[in-house]
Amino acid sequence: MASLRPGPTEANPSIPSSGSSSIAQYTPVSDRSEQGDSPNPNSGRPAAGSLQVKTDFSTDEDQDSDGDIDEGYDSYDDDIQPRPSRRRYTPKYTKEEEQQVVRKFDRKLVPFLALLYLLSFLDRSNIGNAKIAGLADDLQLSSSQYEWLLTAFYITYILFEWMTLMYRLVRPHVYIALCVFGWGLVASLQSLATSFGVLVFLRAALGITEAAFGPGVPFYLSLFYRREELAFRNGLFISAAPLASSFASSLAWVIVRLSSNGPIAPWRTLFLVEGFPSIIVAVIAWFVIPDSPGTAGFLEPRQRAIAQLRLDESKPDHKPHHHNQQQKHQKPFNWKEVMKTLSDPKSYITAFMFFSCNVAFSSMPVFLPTIIQDMGYSALTSQALSAPPYLLAFLAVLLTSYLSDRTRTRSPYLILHALLSSTAYFLIALTGHFHASVPAPVHIAIRYLCVYPAVTGFFSAITLIITWTMDNRPAKEGKGASVALMNVIGQCGPLLGTRLYPRSQGPWYVRGMAVCGAFMLGVAVLAAVLRVLLRREMRMGKGEMGVGGEEDEGYELEEGGGMKVRNFDMVNA
Repeated sequence: MASLRPGPTEANPSIPSSGSSSIAQYTPVSDRSEQGDSPNPNSGRPAAGSLQVKTDFSTDEDQDSDGDIDEGYDSYDDDIQPRPSRRRYTPKYTKEEEQQVVRKFDRKLVPFLALLYLLSFLDRSNIGNAKIAGLADDLQLSSSQYEWLLTAFYITYILFEWMTLMYRLVRPHVYIALCVFGWGLVASLQSLATSFGVLVFLRAALGITEAAFGPGVPFYLSLFYRREELAFRNGLFISAAPLASSFASSLAWVIVRLSSNGPIAPWRTLFLVEGFPSIIVAVIAWFVIPDSPGTAGFLEPRQRAIAQLRLDESKPDHKPHHHNQQQKHQKPFNWKEVMKTLSDPKSYITAFMFFSCNVAFSSMPVFLPTIIQDMGYSALTSQALSAPPYLLAFLAVLLTSYLSDRTRTRSPYLILHALLSSTAYFLIALTGHFHASVPAPVHIAIRYLCVYPAVTGFFSAITLIITWTMDNRPAKEGKGASVALMNVIGQCGPLLGTRLYPRSQGPWYVRGMAVCGAFMLGVAVLAAVLRVLLRREMRMGKGEMGVGGEEDEGYELEEGGGMKVRNFDMVNA
């Protein structure tokens, strides 16, 4: 679509637009020129001789995008209407322009956040690799003490879940950078631990720093993407967890192999090599992370305006309104949305789904090397065999989240993965229980192969639960509160999960596998219940986006860049 650009030295006072006989008018730049060359952008006065061609004087809503506004140049096909020259307005945009904005977020924002989550999950779960690399022997840890090292992390992780709301109160680029620096420093200091007491303190501190980051990232992404786009982007982010687990196992194999005869114990080298990179990346995060769509430095001025507008238009309560120049861009914190979320029973159903899924999610990554070693493999081979299941889970999370967004549905995929994971856990438990009746090569093969669907299932389920939780919350405070509630309840699951595989239950771990299977079955049941409740509300006419219903108003761009509303299949169910 052709666009008319301003020229401060134009001599002709009128320029006809194709398809319209109206006359374009020169108006002073009231705020800032497109090139930003106003000598005093805060004065409200135009620079001498600075004029701008306005070809659209409609009274559309003013765009609030932190001051990064392209002053709006509609195509020649747009009708020119008079409007007060002091008002700013939201530029129309085409589908191609919107796709360009989304692609930039996909290339610049999501991969970097996934890298940060990879580092955080790596520093959280590498204790399982460190255990069989000599940690338990050097510090003389009992099975109970090792379980407390895992539990200490999740105790503080739960107690500081409220920090999810800090994404709404502190500039994200400052907040995220501090979180990354914090866990990188603590994770590196684990290499200096000389006793159980020191290490348990560091694990608790690590829980605080990571609680401040990971649980709030899906909420942070919701500030940049529409609801029907979120599952795949959350999937890209969360898929860093199985990738980190696979990477941790592969890296642990390399570190143990290279440092087994070195001056530093392999487990100390492991903590140092995997923790220190986060400190360096924290500096990069300070400059790379945008605070909002309107402040993304990798977008052009017009793209920043489009990025903000597309989200505003997707809100069900969106109404055109004008902003006063003195009005603050940041709206006051909406406590009403927080209370609405806390009083909605469906918020607790998703929270207990998250709890059940976390029982398996928290236990397998830190115990899998030990479980495989107890199958009869060496420590080095166990490190290597721990990687492939997570690689499959990584691919499955991406595929599942992509299909979920394409079909605009959550529950069928969630129920399917939960049932597959549950079945795999029960097969491992049954094989262990009847191991005396099964040849050793057979029961080892069954137990190892069943790890693949078990791991794939709970990683994919976690992705969909997080996205589904935020689907019904259009307000930022509602999304933040729903994520915080989900994590406060859901993160209690690891308190149980980290104690399911004591040494006394090895090498079969029948009870732990059966418990994980039962909880993953519970995830499927709760997902089905929530689906039924949402559909019932829909039939009763009570479905309301933002309150817990599944009616979803989708916004689709028309050919000329306008917007039309269409209903699509329930994204919430």
